[in-house]
Order: sequence, then structure tokens, then C-alpha cells
Amino acid sequence: MTEEKATEMRPLWVFGYASLMWNPGFKVAETALATLYGYHRSFCMSSIHHRGTVKDPGLVLALDPKDGAQCTGLALRVAEREEQATIAYLRDRELVSSAYVERLVPLALQDGRNVTALAYVIDTRHEQYLADLDLETQAGIIATAVGGRGPNTEYLWNTTRQLETLGIKDDELSWLSDRVSILAGRHQ
Repeated sequence: MTEEKATEMRPLWVFGYASLMWNPGFKVAETALATLYGYHRSFCMSSIHHRGTVKDPGLVLALDPKDGAQCTGLALRVAEREEQATIAYLRDRELVSSAYVERLVPLALQDGRNVTALAYVIDTRHEQYLADLDLETQAGIIATAVGGRGPNTEYLWNTTRQLETLGIKDDELSWLSDRVSILAGRHQ
């Protein structure tokens, strides 16, 4: 995607499927439940900055391409006149290691509208991409990792809680949340 395309979008929508749902960090004018087809939410990205370190990597969620998959999250409409500042902020936040790729994606909003949104998807060729980690391995990593934005557990629990609040069912994240609570010695 060219930089021009994203900065010219009016209105600008952003797809939140993990921390952007509970901590967008920019002025949001509207939110709507939305589904992205062809991707699933997955702890497939090694986190060496935000939720882990180079020595002790954590895991963060990414949009992982998969035929027949779908991911439900939040479409976040950026406040008017905040588009360029929001894009700059998101690039600084999400593209810190180039493991994410910025894409314009089609979203189906729950209210029947269709919009194009800015999303950050995993680069499946990047060294931080970890395909097909089993849930127990994921839980073990998440239970102990800590990075510049805090414990990996906090990221998981905040995301799971937000999904539950929104009525979005994600069996893998629910299982991980329960398992990590046990491994971390915390029972929610």
C-alpha cells in the first residue's frame, strides 16, 4: 500500500483485533463490530519490544492469513482532522520491527455497512512470525514474558476481557487466558 492511499482516506477506519480494541491511543469518532475475512487472530508474532525482549520474547496477536478464516473485532473510525496524526502514531506503534505489514482491508460491519480500513497484518516471511505454535507453548511464553509496554499476561487478559465485553467468542483466547492464569499463579 502506498503512503498516499492511507493518508487520503476519508473517513479513515482502523481495524482493531487486539490491543487497539482496548487501547487505541488515538481519537475515535465511532466504533462498530466488524469482520475481516481471510485472516484469523493468532498469537503468531514474537514480541521483542512491547511484550517481551530479544533475550526473552513474548507473543502478540496478529492477523494471520488463512483460507476460510474470519476475525471479528472493532472498526474504529478516526476523528475528523486526526487522520494524518493517527497514521503517524500507528506506524510508530505497530511497525516498530517491520513484522507487521500495513494493509487496506475490506471490513463487513455488523450494522450492514462495508468499509475499507487500515489494518496491521503479520508478514509471514518475517523472522518474528511463528506459525502454528500449540496453545500450551503459547501459554508458557505469555505467562512469563515482559516487555516495554508491560507483562505479556496483561496484554492477553485485557484483550480477552474486551472480546468478552463485546460479545465476541474466541475459544483459543479464552483457553489461553485460563491456562496463563494458572501458570502465572493468578486465578481471575
